[in-house]
Amino acid sequence: MNALAGKIAVITGGNSGIGFAMAQRFVDEGARVVIVGRRHDAVEAAVAALGPSAVGLTGDVADIATHDRVAALVAEQFGNADIYVANAGMNVITASAEVAPHEYDRQFATNARATFFGVQKIGPLLRDGGAILLVGSIATDKVLEGHAVYAGTKAAIDAFAKSWTLEFKTRGIRVNVISPGPTDTPILAKLGVGATELPAFESAMAAAIPLGRLGRADEVAAAALLLVSDAGSFITGVNLRVDGGISLT
Repeated sequence: MNALAGKIAVITGGNSGIGFAMAQRFVDEGARVVIVGRRHDAVEAAVAALGPSAVGLTGDVADIATHDRVAALVAEQFGNADIYVANAGMNVITASAEVAPHEYDRQFATNARATFFGVQKIGPLLRDGGAILLVGSIATDKVLEGHAVYAGTKAAIDAFAKSWTLEFKTRGIRVNVISPGPTDTPILAKLGVGATELPAFESAMAAAIPLGRLGRADEVAAAALLLVSDAGSFITGVNLRVDGGISLT
Protein backbone atom coordinates (compact mmCIF):
# COMPACT_ATOMS: atom_id res chain seq x y z
CA MET A 1 0.00 0.00 0.00
CA ASN A 2 2.39 2.68 -1.21
CA ALA A 3 0.57 4.33 -4.11
CA LEU A 4 1.54 7.75 -2.72
CA ALA A 5 4.95 6.94 -1.27
CA GLY A 6 7.04 10.08 -0.93
CA LYS A 7 4.18 12.38 -1.94
CA ILE A 8 3.13 15.56 -0.13
CA ALA A 9 -0.62 16.19 -0.08
CA VAL A 10 -2.57 19.22 1.13
CA ILE A 11 -6.23 18.69 2.05
CA THR A 12 -8.48 21.54 3.11
CA GLY A 13 -11.20 20.46 5.50
CA GLY A 14 -9.06 17.43 6.24
CA ASN A 15 -9.97 17.28 9.92
CA SER A 16 -13.35 15.55 9.59
CA GLY A 17 -15.73 13.62 7.36
CA ILE A 18 -14.69 12.95 3.78
CA GLY A 19 -11.60 15.15 4.11
CA PHE A 20 -10.31 13.16 7.07
CA ALA A 21 -11.06 9.88 5.27
CA MET A 22 -8.96 11.12 2.34
CA ALA A 23 -6.15 12.15 4.67
CA GLN A 24 -6.20 8.75 6.36
CA ARG A 25 -6.17 6.89 3.04
CA PHE A 26 -3.35 9.04 1.68
CA VAL A 27 -1.27 8.47 4.82
CA ASP A 28 -1.94 4.74 4.59
CA GLU A 29 -0.63 4.90 1.02
CA GLY A 30 2.64 6.52 2.09
CA ALA A 31 1.94 10.25 1.74
CA ARG A 32 2.68 13.03 4.18
CA VAL A 33 -0.34 15.27 4.54
CA VAL A 34 -1.07 18.84 5.52
CA ILE A 35 -4.64 19.22 6.75
CA VAL A 36 -6.32 22.59 6.98
CA GLY A 37 -9.35 23.22 9.18
CA ARG A 38 -11.19 26.05 10.85
CA ARG A 39 -11.36 24.62 14.40
CA HIS A 40 -8.04 24.26 16.16
CA ASP A 41 -9.18 21.46 18.46
CA ALA A 42 -10.54 19.41 15.56
CA VAL A 43 -7.34 19.91 13.55
CA GLU A 44 -5.18 18.86 16.48
CA ALA A 45 -7.33 15.78 17.12
CA ALA A 46 -7.12 14.79 13.46
CA VAL A 47 -3.35 15.20 13.37
CA ALA A 48 -3.04 13.06 16.49
CA ALA A 49 -5.20 10.36 14.90
CA LEU A 50 -3.26 10.44 11.62
CA GLY A 51 0.10 10.21 13.29
CA PRO A 52 3.55 11.59 12.47
CA SER A 53 2.88 11.80 8.73
CA ALA A 54 0.38 14.62 9.30
CA VAL A 55 0.77 18.34 9.89
CA GLY A 56 -2.13 20.63 10.76
CA LEU A 57 -2.88 24.28 10.06
CA THR A 58 -5.83 26.12 11.58
CA GLY A 59 -7.48 28.74 9.41
CA ASP A 60 -10.66 29.77 7.66
CA VAL A 61 -10.42 28.96 3.94
CA ALA A 62 -12.76 31.88 3.24
CA ASP A 63 -9.85 34.12 4.27
CA ILE A 64 -7.31 34.32 1.46
CA ALA A 65 -4.58 34.85 4.04
CA THR A 66 -5.11 31.24 5.13
CA HIS A 67 -3.99 30.05 1.69
CA ASP A 68 -0.87 32.22 1.91
CA ARG A 69 -0.10 30.51 5.23
CA VAL A 70 -0.67 27.07 3.71
CA ALA A 71 1.73 27.84 0.86
CA ALA A 72 4.32 29.21 3.31
CA LEU A 73 4.08 26.09 5.48
CA VAL A 74 4.50 23.78 2.50
CA ALA A 75 7.45 25.77 1.19
CA GLU A 76 9.17 25.83 4.57
CA GLN A 77 8.61 22.22 5.65
CA PHE A 78 8.54 20.33 2.35
CA GLY A 79 9.69 22.63 -0.43
CA ASN A 80 6.93 21.48 -2.77
CA ALA A 81 3.66 19.55 -2.83
CA ASP A 82 2.38 16.85 -5.16
CA ILE A 83 -1.35 16.81 -4.45
CA TYR A 84 -3.84 19.53 -3.56
CA VAL A 85 -7.38 18.65 -2.51
CA ALA A 86 -9.86 21.52 -2.19
CA ASN A 87 -12.35 19.76 0.06
CA ALA A 88 -13.47 22.34 2.63
CA GLY A 89 -16.97 23.64 2.07
CA MET A 90 -20.30 24.51 3.60
CA ASN A 91 -23.96 24.16 2.76
CA VAL A 92 -26.90 26.04 4.20
CA ILE A 93 -30.18 24.61 2.95
CA THR A 94 -32.49 27.55 2.35
CA ALA A 95 -35.19 28.31 -0.19
CA SER A 96 -33.99 30.93 -2.68
CA ALA A 97 -36.63 33.45 -1.57
CA GLU A 98 -35.26 33.33 1.97
CA VAL A 99 -31.49 33.48 1.28
CA ALA A 100 -29.87 36.46 2.99
CA PRO A 101 -27.01 38.28 1.23
CA HIS A 102 -24.54 37.38 3.98
CA GLU A 103 -25.49 33.70 3.67
CA TYR A 104 -25.00 33.81 -0.10
CA ASP A 105 -21.63 35.55 0.27
CA ARG A 106 -20.40 33.12 2.94
CA GLN A 107 -21.17 30.06 0.84
CA PHE A 108 -19.47 31.46 -2.24
CA ALA A 109 -16.48 32.60 -0.18
CA THR A 110 -16.07 29.23 1.51
CA ASN A 111 -16.77 27.01 -1.48
CA ALA A 112 -15.87 28.84 -4.68
CA ARG A 113 -13.51 31.68 -3.81
CA ALA A 114 -11.55 29.51 -1.37
CA THR A 115 -11.08 26.85 -4.03
CA PHE A 116 -9.93 29.40 -6.60
CA PHE A 117 -7.38 31.16 -4.42
CA GLY A 118 -6.27 27.95 -2.76
CA VAL A 119 -5.22 26.62 -6.15
CA GLN A 120 -3.75 29.97 -7.16
CA LYS A 121 -1.52 30.08 -4.06
CA ILE A 122 -0.42 26.43 -4.08
CA GLY A 123 -0.01 26.18 -7.86
CA PRO A 124 3.59 27.45 -7.98
CA LEU A 125 4.57 24.88 -5.34
CA LEU A 126 3.03 21.88 -7.07
CA ARG A 127 5.56 19.61 -8.71
CA ASP A 128 5.12 18.95 -12.41
CA GLY A 129 3.09 15.80 -12.83
CA GLY A 130 1.10 16.49 -9.67
CA ALA A 131 -2.65 16.41 -9.15
CA ILE A 132 -5.38 18.83 -8.14
CA LEU A 133 -8.67 17.42 -6.88
CA LEU A 134 -11.70 19.62 -6.29
CA VAL A 135 -14.68 18.40 -4.30
CA GLY A 136 -17.88 19.20 -6.17
CA SER A 137 -21.45 18.06 -5.67
CA ILE A 138 -24.19 16.16 -7.43
CA ALA A 139 -26.27 19.31 -6.80
CA THR A 140 -24.79 20.83 -9.96
CA ASP A 141 -26.77 18.34 -12.05
CA LYS A 142 -29.54 17.15 -9.76
CA VAL A 143 -31.90 19.82 -8.43
CA LEU A 144 -32.17 19.51 -4.65
CA GLU A 145 -34.60 21.54 -2.59
CA GLY A 146 -33.01 24.54 -0.91
CA HIS A 147 -29.64 23.99 -2.61
CA ALA A 148 -29.66 26.77 -5.23
CA VAL A 149 -26.79 28.79 -3.73
CA TYR A 150 -24.76 25.71 -2.85
CA ALA A 151 -25.27 24.30 -6.34
CA GLY A 152 -24.07 27.60 -7.79
CA THR A 153 -20.86 27.46 -5.78
CA LYS A 154 -20.16 23.92 -6.94
CA ALA A 155 -20.98 24.79 -10.56
CA ALA A 156 -18.25 27.41 -10.31
CA ILE A 157 -15.85 24.70 -9.17
CA ASP A 158 -16.75 22.61 -12.23
CA ALA A 159 -15.94 25.60 -14.42
CA PHE A 160 -12.63 26.20 -12.63
CA ALA A 161 -11.62 22.59 -13.21
CA LYS A 162 -12.22 22.81 -16.94
CA SER A 163 -10.07 25.91 -17.25
CA TRP A 164 -7.32 24.59 -15.01
CA THR A 165 -7.17 21.29 -16.87
CA LEU A 166 -5.85 23.26 -19.84
CA GLU A 167 -3.92 25.87 -17.90
CA PHE A 168 -1.85 23.24 -16.08
CA LYS A 169 -1.43 20.85 -19.02
CA THR A 170 2.08 21.99 -19.91
CA ARG A 171 3.22 21.01 -16.42
CA GLY A 172 1.52 17.63 -16.55
CA ILE A 173 -0.66 18.50 -13.57
CA ARG A 174 -3.99 16.72 -13.73
CA VAL A 175 -7.16 18.46 -12.50
CA ASN A 176 -10.30 16.55 -11.60
CA VAL A 177 -13.50 16.93 -9.62
CA ILE A 178 -15.05 14.36 -7.32
CA SER A 179 -18.74 14.74 -6.48
CA PRO A 180 -19.97 12.67 -3.55
CA GLY A 181 -23.60 11.73 -3.17
CA PRO A 182 -25.31 11.34 0.22
CA THR A 183 -22.54 10.15 2.52
CA ASP A 184 -22.71 9.06 6.13
CA THR A 185 -20.61 11.76 7.81
CA PRO A 186 -21.04 14.20 10.73
CA ILE A 187 -22.25 16.84 8.25
CA LEU A 188 -25.73 15.34 8.53
CA ALA A 189 -25.99 16.79 12.02
CA LYS A 190 -24.77 20.17 10.75
CA LEU A 191 -27.60 20.14 8.23
CA GLY A 192 -30.05 19.93 11.10
CA VAL A 193 -30.71 16.19 11.11
CA GLY A 194 -31.15 15.29 14.78
CA ALA A 195 -30.23 11.97 16.34
CA THR A 196 -33.86 10.92 16.62
CA GLU A 197 -34.57 11.88 13.01
CA LEU A 198 -31.45 10.30 11.59
CA PRO A 199 -32.75 6.73 11.02
CA ALA A 200 -35.79 7.98 9.10
CA PHE A 201 -33.65 10.42 7.12
CA GLU A 202 -31.14 7.72 6.18
CA SER A 203 -33.94 5.34 5.22
CA ALA A 204 -35.54 7.94 2.96
CA MET A 205 -32.22 8.80 1.34
CA ALA A 206 -31.34 5.13 0.85
CA ALA A 207 -34.63 4.56 -0.93
CA ALA A 208 -33.67 7.22 -3.49
CA ILE A 209 -30.22 5.74 -4.15
CA PRO A 210 -30.01 2.89 -6.69
CA LEU A 211 -27.45 1.07 -4.53
CA GLY A 212 -29.88 1.28 -1.63
CA ARG A 213 -27.71 2.96 1.01
CA LEU A 214 -25.71 6.05 1.89
CA GLY A 215 -22.10 6.12 0.85
CA ARG A 216 -19.20 5.84 3.25
CA ALA A 217 -16.43 8.40 3.55
CA ASP A 218 -13.81 5.73 2.91
CA GLU A 219 -15.49 4.91 -0.42
CA VAL A 220 -15.12 8.53 -1.52
CA ALA A 221 -11.52 8.47 -0.31
CA ALA A 222 -10.84 5.37 -2.43
CA ALA A 223 -12.12 7.17 -5.52
CA ALA A 224 -10.03 10.21 -4.61
CA LEU A 225 -6.94 8.02 -4.41
CA LEU A 226 -7.56 6.85 -7.97
CA LEU A 227 -7.72 10.43 -9.23
CA VAL A 228 -4.56 11.67 -7.48
CA SER A 229 -2.34 8.60 -7.87
CA ASP A 230 -0.56 7.05 -10.82
CA ALA A 231 -3.51 4.68 -11.19
CA GLY A 232 -5.34 7.66 -12.70
CA SER A 233 -2.41 8.97 -14.71
CA PHE A 234 -4.48 9.41 -17.90
CA ILE A 235 -7.52 10.94 -16.18
CA THR A 236 -7.90 14.71 -16.23
CA GLY A 237 -10.78 17.13 -16.62
CA VAL A 238 -13.42 14.70 -15.33
CA ASN A 239 -16.12 14.99 -12.70
CA LEU A 240 -16.38 11.62 -10.99
CA ARG A 241 -19.71 11.13 -9.23
CA VAL A 242 -19.37 8.82 -6.25
CA ASP A 243 -23.07 8.79 -5.48
CA GLY A 244 -24.47 5.28 -5.67
CA GLY A 245 -26.29 6.28 -8.84
CA ILE A 246 -28.58 8.91 -7.27
CA SER A 247 -27.78 11.41 -10.03
CA LEU A 248 -29.77 9.21 -12.38
CA THR A 249 -32.97 9.23 -10.34
